[in-house]
Amino acid sequence: MLIVIAGPSGVGKDSVLARMKELGRPYHFTVTATTRRQRKSERDGMDYIFKTTEQFRRMIDRDELLEWAEVYGNLYGVPRSQIAEALSRGHDVIIKTDVQGAATIKRLSPEVLTIFLAPPSLDELSQRLTDRMTESTEDMSLRLETAEYEMEEATNFDYVVVNREGNLDDAVQEIDRIVSKERHRTPPRRVSL
Repeated sequence: MLIVIAGPSGVGKDSVLARMKELGRPYHFTVTATTRRQRKSERDGMDYIFKTTEQFRRMIDRDELLEWAEVYGNLYGVPRSQIAEALSRGHDVIIKTDVQGAATIKRLSPEVLTIFLAPPSLDELSQRLTDRMTESTEDMSLRLETAEYEMEEATNFDYVVVNREGNLDDAVQEIDRIVSKERHRTPPRRVSL
């Protein structure tokens, strides 16, 4: 299966995926390519594939990305090769993307399973972004404005999972249950890319 997990900036997508990796399931977690600056805690090729704008544009020109978008002034995209290789090995593929990317993937492959990771409230999301201290005041305002729009788009997803502060394991277990349920679905979801 192809599984897309999306949600607003600061909702905890990276934390959820890191914990999901600990479950030991046969998931392949795609690594997103981006032009944004690498944070101190991030590893190239593990957390993101960091590219210059020129390198990223070449990937676009060669049709190497399933989807790509400009988000907060940076380019982000999902490499096709990772998905094809993992599916050919019989692994479920989990893609972390933004709401815009999820919509694009759903258009390309309507059978994809989409899960929206939501904060309990916009106030809590604002606090998480503030605590993270990685955005300027302008960037913070833009992210919160975008989050309001993205929250409205949650109804377009197959499932919504709330990631409550201090309850990361609950969100991870709920996503794992959803994937297990969908894996045994009749008829099965067949991915066409």
